[in-house]
Amino acid sequence: MANQNYKGVIIEESMEDNSIIKELKVINTEVESVTDNHQTPWIQQWTLHTVEIQENQADNIAKKLSEILDSEHNWYADFKNDNFHYVIFRDKIFKVDRSKKEQYDEITRYGVNLGIPNYQLDFSPQIKEWER
Repeated sequence: MANQNYKGVIIEESMEDNSIIKELKVINTEVESVTDNHQTPWIQQWTLHTVEIQENQADNIAKKLSEILDSEHNWYADFKNDNFHYVIFRDKIFKVDRSKKEQYDEITRYGVNLGIPNYQLDFSPQIKEWER
């Protein structure tokens, strides 16, 4: 049976309480300096943690993330496996069937309405480099 654990990237600066990172399996951490493109001038850097989440923990982790994402600025976190993609905003969780593009359209509309830059809401089903 295929491994159905989830992988995703969580930005440490997007959370009011980042202790959840200690609960997750961190595969990689990268730090990016903030540029105008990031549209987050209130912070100096993004600390991106690539994480693996056990399939049976996904709902629980998504719920926790929705409660600790920055309440002052609009961020999202996401993680996915071959079948499903969780996209988590503060107080709102989407669980998308990755084969249904229209479900992604709804998330993009939601994010744009929050003021998140469109290019940061590209949920195209193509495989990202970290999934290989």
